[in-house]
Amino acid sequence: MPIPTTVTLVDHPLIQHKLSTMRDQTTSTADFRRLCREIGMLMAYEALRDLPLTTKPIQTPVTAMEAPFLADPSVVLAPVLRAGLALCDGFLDILPSAQVAHVGLSRNPTTLAAAEYYFNAPRDLDQRHVVILDPMLATGNSATAAANRLKEDGARNLCLVCLLSAPEGLQSFHAAHPDTRIFTAAVDQHLNDHGYIVPGLGDAGDRIFGTT
Repeated sequence: MPIPTTVTLVDHPLIQHKLSTMRDQTTSTADFRRLCREIGMLMAYEALRDLPLTTKPIQTPVTAMEAPFLADPSVVLAPVLRAGLALCDGFLDILPSAQVAHVGLSRNPTTLAAAEYYFNAPRDLDQRHVVILDPMLATGNSATAAANRLKEDGARNLCLVCLLSAPEGLQSFHAAHPDTRIFTAAVDQHLNDHGYIVPGLGDAGDRIFGTT
């Protein structure tokens, strides 16, 4: 199954090492949560590479200069609840000025369809760079629903960041949102009969929060 051209594989050795540790079923909840946050920090560098800059005058110890700073308005991070919160923490470590939208989606265990139960976002999404954070792009249903909802609320400039993706999810999301870039740390083999990524790492939300 071909990978869409909108996909960027963020395969830095540090990310791959940390991701392999997360895949290991013996990794503790505390370590899993920490690693997710650390990978979020590392992926932020790539996902935010194209943020616009402006210049402002400053005085260095040597001379005056026009120095580059991030242009306003600030980025909006949109974690898909609940697992996206761990990635969000890593992005906020890098960009503490970002605002945070929350997209609450539940997955029907039979149909695998996503249903919204909560949404809260800044009002001026049309003026901002919006980053959807969803650790597992499996069927693509949740990420697609999140992008749909954010666009309904005005978002025009979006990207999606995930730890793991399945080819099926990449194709599904790209078909629905061909204008949205996808940043992923790995593209795994396929989905199983329950809609889980293989080899994957299990249920990211359960492993982040220590639930079953």
